[in-house]
Amino acid sequence: MIARRKRFTLHPMDEMEALEQMQLLGHENFFVFYNANTHSVNVLYKRRDGNYGLIEPDVG
Repeated sequence: MIARRKRFTLHPMDEMEALEQMQLLGHENFFVFYNANTHSVNVLYKRRDGNYGLIEPDVG
């Protein structure tokens, strides 16, 4: 069951801007953004080792 739905506007930014926004907004686990360089939606996430990962989905 989906307990909550949330809509928000994706602003184009590069990966470093997304990382800065993630930290500024206090998002600890993940941040969804529109990658201005690749023209696609990406997910930036914090890994268990403290580094960050980037998910670049393909529509199949």
